[in-house]
Order: sequence, then structure tokens, then C-alpha cells
Amino acid sequence: MHVLMVAAENDALPNAKVGGVADVLRDCPKALAELGLTVDVVIPDYGFTTLERVQLGTLHVPFAGYIYDVQVWQVYVDQQQVRQLVLSHPLFSQHHGAVYCNDDGDRPFATDATKFALFNAAVCEALLQGVITRPDVLHLHDWHSACVAVLLKFDHRFASFSSLRSVFTVHNIALQGIRPFKGDDSSLEAWFPALSYNGEILCDPRYPHCFNPMRSAINLVDKIHLVSPSYAQEVLQASEPHNGFFGGEGLERDLNNAMANNKVVGILNGCEYTEHNAQSTSTLSQLYFEIEQALFVWMAKEVNLQSSYYIAHQRLQQFKQFIEQQVKGPLVTSVGRLTDQKALLLRQPYENQQVLDALCEKLNEQQGRMIILGSGDTALEEVITTAMARNSNLLFLKGYGNSVGELLYELGDLFLMPSSFEPCGISQMLAMRAGQPCLVHQVGGLKDTITHLENGFSFSGDTLQTQSEALVTCFANTLTLRQEQPKQWDVLVSNAKAARFTWSYVAKDYISKLYN
Repeated sequence: MHVLMVAAENDALPNAKVGGVADVLRDCPKALAELGLTVDVVIPDYGFTTLERVQLGTLHVPFAGYIYDVQVWQVYVDQQQVRQLVLSHPLFSQHHGAVYCNDDGDRPFATDATKFALFNAAVCEALLQGVITRPDVLHLHDWHSACVAVLLKFDHRFASFSSLRSVFTVHNIALQGIRPFKGDDSSLEAWFPALSYNGEILCDPRYPHCFNPMRSAINLVDKIHLVSPSYAQEVLQASEPHNGFFGGEGLERDLNNAMANNKVVGILNGCEYTEHNAQSTSTLSQLYFEIEQALFVWMAKEVNLQSSYYIAHQRLQQFKQFIEQQVKGPLVTSVGRLTDQKALLLRQPYENQQVLDALCEKLNEQQGRMIILGSGDTALEEVITTAMARNSNLLFLKGYGNSVGELLYELGDLFLMPSSFEPCGISQMLAMRAGQPCLVHQVGGLKDTITHLENGFSFSGDTLQTQSEALVTCFANTLTLRQEQPKQWDVLVSNAKAARFTWSYVAKDYISKLYN
């Protein structure tokens, strides 16, 4: 069986990772190949000229009223059992190698939508011309690849591909890539002026004059894959953000129709496990050294010193003193992008303060510290920076450093992941792999990987208020258990480290539930 995966990210290639989809595109194809499948992965060329590569052909792609020349390359990395393909055009690498461009709020997704529409058109052209071998299964990932399904369905030039089996993985339903049908340079009719399409299938349910790539793929493919069984159920319900519930985000009707036709499948993502994961000789001194180096790098990028970096550096010096004083309090860690998906509950009000303050207060009772690593939403960065200024046991690192992240997984006593929704989640798997129990909100993939008081801790609630209260209570109870019941804590640690969510197991589910 030959599978072609189309995506925006792929961590098998350097600097082509933003979110968890990149981990999936790095690890899953390898697991499928080890089961005997032939797997090709294609993404845009964001600037991979330094890699060993061979040109497979040049495509002449009709797009936006012009003919665009797009080169197809096979690139060579350590993962030789999977064929890695990239498509090159200046539009794909115009942002100095950045995968995504954050457009202004009045034209959301505009730049990226045009970039990925051209990429999708080029993928279809490559299939038509045989530059990319026709697969048995076409596997599309998130809205960035959805126009492939649209073109293969509605462009008569690709009629010979109408029977090609297609799968669409929804990694994050909150991002749908919505653009107008027409009247804008970044719109479906601007990209494909000759396309005769069915607007009822492609339109956004909330904005009928707009094209919704994610909804289009959901309605056009043979199988829709959600990245955990629980998330596959949650997206069938309408979101209620005022109550802290995030479900189908407007696409629940289409997903329910697909579910009725046996098209929706929930399969949890996997994680890589090696012998190195089971042993750690790292120290807090090493962690603090890496943090300081990362802070210096971040500071050097700006002429003016940001308050978040200044406060963090001062706080780091305080944390270093804890080593000298041999303070044994728990270290709570959190690693991830700062978005409301991840941090909505931390900024909720709680007893005349914020939830994050309450957590720091509980932690302080045991001389504990909390380190949060991540960046993202500017408003959330400011919320956590000001919380750091208020709480002497909170260190917020506004950025991402791979070595810092790995050490936080290895050295933390408790990993905090109170996501408001989590399609699958990889951070909790990485923390568990390192033997760090997690405290999570009982949603999506977190619900499917963490069992309360067995391999971690979880909480839930029907409103933002009850979720906030449950989070603080669960956090306090967890710290108490660690302090007062060390034997039970050690069992939890062992169970977390022993949990396995292997890609080889996941790949078998892909074959049986998605590809056949």
C-alpha cells in the first residue's frame, strides 16, 4: 500500500515544526513504513536548500489567473525509509523560513491561505503529471491541505482521481482557514477562477459567503480522523465557550452526518520511546544554566530589555539560591504555546485573584516552584508576566528552547496541563515518558492518556467557574498526596513512566480503520 501525506509541517525536516502535527508527520510515516507501507510526505519548501536534494521535476501550475513554476524535490534526511518531498516556490519561503504568517485580524489567514492554496494546486498537478506517484491513499492534514480535496472533486482536469481513497486528519478544529468565496485576492475564486464548485458543501456554516477549507475536506473525503477517541466525541457537540466547553466549532452538524455514515474515526497519536527516555542524570543546576543561556539569546534579539525577561532573570537568581539552601519543595512545570486553548483556566478569577496566583499560593506552602515555558498570545504573555511579578515562586520563560523543554520534562515533579480542549496532546506523553505525573483537564486526548490517581491527576467541571475551582482543589490535593503519601506517589510516578502510546500500535489502527 502506498500512502501520500500532505501537510504544512514535518519535523523530519529542520525548522518545519510549529505544533504537534509536525511530530505526527515525523513519526507516523516511519511507523507505517516499518509495517511494510510505502509512504511519501510532501510539504512546502520553507527554505531547505542546505539539505541534500534531487529535483524530480518542474510543474506549471495554473493559479490565480497565471502559470506558476513550482519545483518538486526529494530531500534526504536521517529517515531514509520515508520519501520526503518538498515543493519550491518563492511564495512558500517569503517569510524567512517561517511556516505561518500572522495576518491582521481584518483579513485572517489571508497570506497563508493563498500560499497553501498554491501548494495544494501544485500537489494535484504533480499527481496529474506523475511527478509524484499516484498513491493508494491520499492522507491530508488540517485545513492547509484541504484544497487538494476540493480540486480533485471539482476540477474536471483531475477527474481520473475521483476514486482515489482520501483521509483527512483534524489536528485542531479551532483553526479552519476561512476565506471569502470571492471579492478578495485571497479567496477561492481568485485562486481558481475556472472552478465550478458546490458552495453548499464548501461554505462556512456561520458565514455562508465564505469558503471553509476544513469543512470542505470533512465533506469530501472518505474518512475523517480525529486524534483521540474522546476528541472524536467532543467535536460532535456545539461549543459553549462561556461554559468552558470547546467542541465542533461550528462543524458539529457535518461531523454528526459523517459519523452517521461511519466516516469518523478517533485514533490517539503516539509517542517515540527509547532507552534514553528511561534514564535521566540531569540536574537543576544544568536546567538553570540552560535557562540563563536561553534568556540571554532572547534578550539579545531586542534593543530594549523586555520586562518579562528582566523579571525572569531576577527570579532565576532566586531559584539558584534554593539549590544552595537545599530547598526540597516540588517543581511544577508547564511547556506549550500560550493560547486560550492551553491557558484559559489559569487567567480565570478565583477568590479575588487569578487561578494561577492560587496555584502559586498552594505551591508556596510546600516551598515549591513553578516554571512555565512558552510563548504565543501577547495578552496571555502579559497576564503570566504580571503573575510572575506577584509570585516569588513563579518563573515564566517567554519563548521556547528545546534543551530547556527537555530538562523540564525530566526534572519536574508535576506537569501542569489544564487545557480547555486538547485534540490529543503530546506534552503530557513527553512528561509521562520522563516519569513526571501530569495534572490535566479531563478533555480530549488528556482524558484518554491520564487516569486520575493511577498515572496522574485530572479534574473537570461544567462551567468555567467550576473548572477553575476543580483545578485549584485538584492541585492542592495532589501536592498533599505527594507530601503525605510518598509510597502512593512513587507508584503514580512508575505508572506514568510505564505508560506507552507507541506509534507502531497507532499505525496498525491507521491501516485497519482509515486506509482499508
